[in-house]
Amino acid sequence: MTTTAPPPQKSETPVIHPREWFARVMAGELPHPPIARLVGIRMIRAEDGVAVAELQADPERHGNPMGTMHGGVLCDLADLAMGTAVGSILERGESFTTLELKANYFKPVWNALLTANARIVKRTRTICYIECDVVDDKQSLVARLASTCMILRGDMAAGR
Repeated sequence: MTTTAPPPQKSETPVIHPREWFARVMAGELPHPPIARLVGIRMIRAEDGVAVAELQADPERHGNPMGTMHGGVLCDLADLAMGTAVGSILERGESFTTLELKANYFKPVWNALLTANARIVKRTRTICYIECDVVDDKQSLVARLASTCMILRGDMAAGR
C-alpha cells in the first residue's frame, strides 16, 4: 500500500513586512532566519537597498572535501545579504523571489571573518538586480555574486 504525505500547510504566522522583520530581528524580538542560524550568519544592517551580513568561516563546520570553505556556504551568505537588500526597499504588499544567482570565486577561505556587502544595482517595477562582494577580514575580495529577483504583488505575493 502506498501512502502520500499530506500537502504542506501554509504557516499561520502573520506575514511581516521585510523592513519591519529586519528591525525586529536586529532588536532581538525575532530570531534570524533558520538558514542563518544553521550556517552561522549574522545580519548586520539593511536599509535603502543595501545590506551587510557576516560569517565566521570555520573549516570544521563549513569545509569542503579539500578543506577550504564550501562555495555553497558563500552563496548562502551572499544570498541572505542580497535578499535582505531587496526586502529593505519593498512596498507594502510586495514580496520577491530569486530568478537567478551567479557566483565568481577568487580565493580560498579557511578561517576568516567574512563580510557580505550587498547593494541593489537596478530595480524596475518587476525585476531587481543585486550584486554582493564577499570580503575577508583583510578586506580582500573572496567572491562576487549577482542575483536577479522578480518583484511579486497581489496574489503572487500572498503568503510569501
